[in-house]
Amino acid sequence: MKKRFLGKLVVGLGVLLGFSGLALASSTEAEAADMYRLYNPNSGEHFYTANLTEKNKVQGAGWRYEGIGWYAPTSGDPVYRLYNPNAGDHHYTLHLFEKNHLVSVGWRYEGVGWYSDKSKAVPLYRAYNPNAKAGSHNYTVNNNEQQNLLRAGWKNEGIAWYGITQGNNGGGTTPAPQIEYSYWYTAAKPEFSKHNVTLGTHRFATKEAAQAALTEYTKKLLMEGVSVSTSGVSPIQN
Repeated sequence: MKKRFLGKLVVGLGVLLGFSGLALASSTEAEAADMYRLYNPNSGEHFYTANLTEKNKVQGAGWRYEGIGWYAPTSGDPVYRLYNPNAGDHHYTLHLFEKNHLVSVGWRYEGVGWYSDKSKAVPLYRAYNPNAKAGSHNYTVNNNEQQNLLRAGWKNEGIAWYGITQGNNGGGTTPAPQIEYSYWYTAAKPEFSKHNVTLGTHRFATKEAAQAALTEYTKKLLMEGVSVSTSGVSPIQN
């Protein structure tokens, strides 16, 4: 899937990275694997990898590097990584049944991304955005970040997997992001597509402000004879 970012073309990560030629989980004898976290502020998607080559390629394509999200053990319970070639985003899961279900409905299995700590030292919280078309899941060791997302309308899906403690930082350096709100609008007829607004184009400090702006935009277009197909407001991270 093609994405627009900062005025240049950002292709889907599956095309950009050429996953078949990359080892995902670390094969070194190090006690911990640095888990790099990157963010696309246009689509709202986060990407996580232990592979420095992947991290550099994604960052080079315009994604924002957010630092080490957590530290993963080099052995333990496998965390499966999947790619949706239609939506252009990734999903990560500790559960084999979830992985198999996604493969059965068209997701591409890319192998073991990293491992979960069997001793369950540092929990990774999982949240779901039911309104997102890409980047619908977020994973973090930062409980403040998790709570911010839940207050913004994300759904709590519990603990995704476990990392390990490295140094004195409690398992990761992930910041708690500021939540903003944005609206999207899709006209009912293709000939009015010039009026479509993608998520992230306009940003507001509150959900109420974003909803008010969407209402005014919709009223204006209705007066011009343009009807809406879908529209809504969603939280985004800046």
